[in-house]
Amino acid sequence: MSEPEQSKNRLKHLRCRIQAWAKRTLPPGMRLLVGAVLMLGGVFGFLPILGFWMIPLGAAIAALDVMPVIRWLRQRR
Repeated sequence: MSEPEQSKNRLKHLRCRIQAWAKRTLPPGMRLLVGAVLMLGGVFGFLPILGFWMIPLGAAIAALDVMPVIRWLRQRR
């Protein structure tokens, strides 16, 4: 396996672990709030502490709450 594929697999594994942790430890409404805060912090990625990596991570965590709502709305149609 080439180096880019390995790093891509590592990032995918890390994202899955973080999503599983968030699903276990954060209540449903809080996940959406944490995801929004991470995305907002990612906008200021040029600052030393914050980074642009926060945008996709925040979207992944917020999707844990948003996707069930979208599925529910689709079923009601």
